[in-house]
Amino acid sequence: MNGRFLYGANLFANGIRQHYLRYGGKGPVVVLVPGITSPAITWGFVAERLALRHDVYVLDVRGRGLSSTGPELDYGLDAMADDVIAFAGELGLKHPAILGHSMGARIAMRASNRSPSVFSRLALIDPPVSGPGRRPYPSKLPWYTDSIDLAEKGMDGEAMKAFCPTWTEEQLQLRAEWLHTCYAPGIIKAFNDFHDIDILPDFGKLTVPAMLMVAGRGGVIQAADEEEIKGLNPSLQIAHAQNAGHMIPWDDLEGFFVALGDFLIQ
Repeated sequence: MNGRFLYGANLFANGIRQHYLRYGGKGPVVVLVPGITSPAITWGFVAERLALRHDVYVLDVRGRGLSSTGPELDYGLDAMADDVIAFAGELGLKHPAILGHSMGARIAMRASNRSPSVFSRLALIDPPVSGPGRRPYPSKLPWYTDSIDLAEKGMDGEAMKAFCPTWTEEQLQLRAEWLHTCYAPGIIKAFNDFHDIDILPDFGKLTVPAMLMVAGRGGVIQAADEEEIKGLNPSLQIAHAQNAGHMIPWDDLEGFFVALGDFLIQ
């Protein structure tokens, strides 16, 4: 096996063009669903490592990257979940695992609950658990919209450093290159859904093996949240990336893979 990038491609599923990148090509299939402003290409460094043992498909979520975008689309959680279900069906993927980060983890849970027989297991990486009556998501909306506005005008990695000060030059340049593909109204809708949709009941409805990875320095999931989630789903595995913020692989790539362990291949 190798972890090389194989190709990028598009398909028509759930009524939209879905763009994806494929890595490795051998081993158990993993569908990687990125977060709110992360086009598929920005997860390449993680996909290459996963692809040493997996056949990895990284999605451009609608309104991001090279997938369909524009004002006519629905950017709600259920629509994005149905995209992932349709993606797996269109490619004929047999019970793939899903690894979702942040918004992508919320999408993964909702997709599994809407079509329980499609997916084999879920790796849920630091999903926002804000919602009605809960504390707000730690990041603020202007952090997203201001950076997208600058990216639409044209910005370089140095300018992106104001938003992601701990990232490497390569990571900053890649984000600066691709952030303009994130459709601001779609980002705003997803951010608002972090607060308008309580995702915790979805944990209790899961019927497939699932693991939750918590960022030790992220502030997104706190100890009380873990206890509530564990009460809803006692079989859920919980792992911690103690030295990482919410963007776990960017902060501590080795810690991310230690926390993930062999969950995706069991």
